[in-house]
Amino acid sequence: MGWVALGRCAGGGGRLSSVLSLSLTSLASSLIFTILCILTLALTLVTLVRAEDIFEDGKSDKEILDNLLLSTRYDKRLLPPVQDADFCCGMRWPGDATGLSNRSSTSSNDPKNQYKNQNNNHYTSHQHLRTHLRGTLTVNVSVLLLSLASPDESSLKYEVEFLLQQQWYDPRLRYSNRSQYEFLNAIHHYDDIWLPDTYFIMHGDFKDPLIPVHFALRIYRNGTVNYLMRRHLILSCQGRLNIFPFDDPLCSFAIESISYEQTAITYVWKNDEGTLRKSPSLTSLNAYLIKNQTITCPIKVSWRGNYSCLKVDLIFTRDRAFYFTTVFIPGIILVTSSFITFWLEWNAVPARVMIGVTTMLNFFTTSNGFRSTLPVVSNLTAMNVWDGVCMCFIYASLLEFVCVNYVGRKRPMHNVVYRPGENPVTQRLPAVLSRIGIILASPLTLSQGKKKREGGPPTGATTGPNEIVTCTNCGPNPCTHTTTNGCTAELRKKEPPHPIRVAKTIDVIARITFPVAYFMFLTFFFIHYKGTS
Repeated sequence: MGWVALGRCAGGGGRLSSVLSLSLTSLASSLIFTILCILTLALTLVTLVRAEDIFEDGKSDKEILDNLLLSTRYDKRLLPPVQDADFCCGMRWPGDATGLSNRSSTSSNDPKNQYKNQNNNHYTSHQHLRTHLRGTLTVNVSVLLLSLASPDESSLKYEVEFLLQQQWYDPRLRYSNRSQYEFLNAIHHYDDIWLPDTYFIMHGDFKDPLIPVHFALRIYRNGTVNYLMRRHLILSCQGRLNIFPFDDPLCSFAIESISYEQTAITYVWKNDEGTLRKSPSLTSLNAYLIKNQTITCPIKVSWRGNYSCLKVDLIFTRDRAFYFTTVFIPGIILVTSSFITFWLEWNAVPARVMIGVTTMLNFFTTSNGFRSTLPVVSNLTAMNVWDGVCMCFIYASLLEFVCVNYVGRKRPMHNVVYRPGENPVTQRLPAVLSRIGIILASPLTLSQGKKKREGGPPTGATTGPNEIVTCTNCGPNPCTHTTTNGCTAELRKKEPPHPIRVAKTIDVIARITFPVAYFMFLTFFFIHYKGTS
């Protein structure tokens, strides 16, 4: 019986030992699982600790960024939280010693401001700080011009190369001041950081960058993110081609967020800059910038009124010296060269024909060669007026020669004899002017009448010594004879002048009227179109 009882006790002990072993195994596994959970929780807590607590000296910028951008503490799909209402408009370049300024004594007593100054040494006071909407992210924008170019002088296409800097504040990216880095180069973490979705509106086209890497991304200790990218735009500008080349083309482009409305993102010009900054090595080719301005997009210019938009205006001018040396001065020389024919003899046919035809052909060649480079427009332009009027003067001088040659070759009437020594100006000019309504011979007529009453001979200024006149005092019937036969003529009827005298008179009048009329046109042309521009 005793052995049976002992055997039973031994059997029960085996079962008890197995139960105990299973309990110990479960306890060990539970303990291990608990330890793992604690370690995981500890790691998570360490990860969630502020960045300045985990970045010690000796950490590389890659290690710092890898810790900053862990998915457990940073999500690039979310806008940076807005914690500072003063981060707007008056922000300086990070690291700019000239921009460092302390808060006033009143604000320095505020613990919140003390914390702010401790973590961000780049806040500066500004006289014209805009009202910052709490909850709206402010993106400070600035533009640095690098190069300007245009294909040719008459083009409305301008190439603009510039650096676009965007700066905002992301408190999630603050890191410890114990780090040796003033900023972190995050160019290789470009795809892991939240960036504003800025796009360009109202421009022509993009030009591909020369090198693949055309941007820079820096993160400063206080959480300031500086995003710099190079852009090369081919702008389609607005010019008043009706007054070309006296117009000043206006080139504009604007930047806007494509998905975030103005309540989420607000773009402002950095430091309230009114003009663009120009690079010290700014280069230009056929692009002469005379004015630029940076403004907020007007409602009528912005594509969507509820999105923040900034606009850049670039006003160019033409190279006036180029057009004067290429178009205007050669045109003036050709037109005035056609006036030389007025000083040649009326019968110098080869010389006058050569001058007239040559100047006309040269002007056509010069005008057509330059016109081929001009933009095509349907309305009347300044260049059309210039070409048309200059051609009219050249053609009119050629027609004047034809008229003079035709009149000079006519057969004289009443057998009037032309004497080459006679001056056609003093003999015929008063008569010609009196026929067009200008009475210049009235004092001369009075003096001649006085001499008649005194019995003296008439003045020879209007009557030649061999000219045939009609006399009524010779007898019962009127007769005709020369003025030197001793008979006093009360009524003199002049015969038509000699054709050669008429031809020379036309040349004399053309010598005065053509240059005066062309000078008046030049004065009106340049004053009118220059004033219109």
